Amino acid sequence: MSPVVNNPDQEIVYRDALRFTYRDFRARVHKLANTLTKIGVRPGDTVAIMDWDSHRYLECFFAVPMLGAVLHTVNVRLSPEQIIYTIDHAEDDFILVNSEFLPILEQIKGRITTVKDFVILNDEDSLPKSSLSIAGEYEGLLAEASDSFEFADFDENTRATTFYTTGTTGLPKGVYFSHRQLVLHTLGTIAALGTATDHGRFHQKDVYMPITPMFHVHA
Repeated sequence: MSPVVNNPDQEIVYRDALRFTYRDFRARVHKLANTLTKIGVRPGDTVAIMDWDSHRYLECFFAVPMLGAVLHTVNVRLSPEQIIYTIDHAEDDFILVNSEFLPILEQIKGRITTVKDFVILNDEDSLPKSSLSIAGEYEGLLAEASDSFEFADFDENTRATTFYTTGTTGLPKGVYFSHRQLVLHTLGTIAALGTATDHGRFHQKDVYMPITPMFHVHA
């Protein structure tokens, strides 16, 4: 993670709820990797996330693919019928779900056939009740995990992420990115936006606020 090397004390801000550095971010990604491994995530599994634009989403974008698993960014704006279609089509093994979206999963739980366990993502003081099989609450699980994880190497063409298109005819269409594609995209973004501070109007020390939902074509 180059930001940890080059700007370890630069901050990540989630609403008015949390501020932490890139150094902390690295530790949290390692904690998440340990947590996911503990609940049973293995290379080749698909881990879905249903959340708002949060620090948790950012951490999942790193930890899940780095485990050799596939991150499925569920579009929470889809109808319940379309959501269950994408969950089944992607063959999700685990779902990390914001407590606000639990009613959607409660509504379709009897039709979810591939999911082994759920993790609750919560911004409230107390956890909601649920009839789903809950492995735990995100922050509670991370608090118990080690901040050191040894990530294995694998082929660059391994599938890293998947999402589903909308606004087209018929059912949502699945699209995926390999690790190679994500790295090449990142290098292109760095070339365009990560310039030195004395070049261009948008540079590496600027603060960026993502508005586009993180489930939307890997925003």
